[in-house]
Amino acid sequence: MYIYSILLLFCYFVLFFILAQKKQNNALVDIAWGLGFVILAIYNYFLTTIDLRSTVLVIMIILWGGRLSYHLFLRNWNKPEDYRYQEMRKKWGDKQQLRAFINVFMSQMVLMYIIALPILLIMNNQASLTTFDYIGVGLWIIGYFFEVVGDYQLKKFISNPENKGKLMTIGLWRYSRHPNYFGEGLMWIGIGIMALSVPYGYIGLISPLLINYLLVYVSGVPLLEEKMKNRKEFQEYKKITNRFIPGPVRRK
Repeated sequence: MYIYSILLLFCYFVLFFILAQKKQNNALVDIAWGLGFVILAIYNYFLTTIDLRSTVLVIMIILWGGRLSYHLFLRNWNKPEDYRYQEMRKKWGDKQQLRAFINVFMSQMVLMYIIALPILLIMNNQASLTTFDYIGVGLWIIGYFFEVVGDYQLKKFISNPENKGKLMTIGLWRYSRHPNYFGEGLMWIGIGIMALSVPYGYIGLISPLLINYLLVYVSGVPLLEEKMKNRKEFQEYKKITNRFIPGPVRRK
């Protein structure tokens, strides 16, 4: 099943690469991210003996990945290519298609497979429910709450014309500068803990470790905070609000 999963992801990302070249928009790979996990989870779910743990997990992945891809579809489909991918395109020149295939689409495929390891381990190993499962599901639910509510609060704040130019510092954003990213990381910690219920499940812990590292130190928090670093109100916000893990508002 593990080899077939790699082949499935390869075909999936090749199709998205072709679509992206047709639309001249490599940012479509972002849409492929959440949906890819959904397809991978469903594929493995129906090719193995179905049990309660796998059923719960596939529902969790559909809720998370389906929501994420739908959100990015609305943001990226028929919209100008994101500035990050435009800069890559200019940098790569006449080799941009080859470089995009390798550096964007194939690298995403490899990253997705590594992060999906706990999903594959759970789907392909039957075992009775353990305390790890209950803890994992509980953490995932909390993480999903932070991601969904955080995104909703931000969207509602931005949509209000009175907030134009203002910094989001209310709701969950009062306790964390990135509550939606915290929720994302916590969901994957929950899935990683669930994998501890099956043989060799500890291998799946690489998934939450990797994705939380990327969120906190590479592609999530740093990119957003770099854009706001020169804003005075953001500097004040930093002094009293935790960067990632929610916590009480600090006194100046």
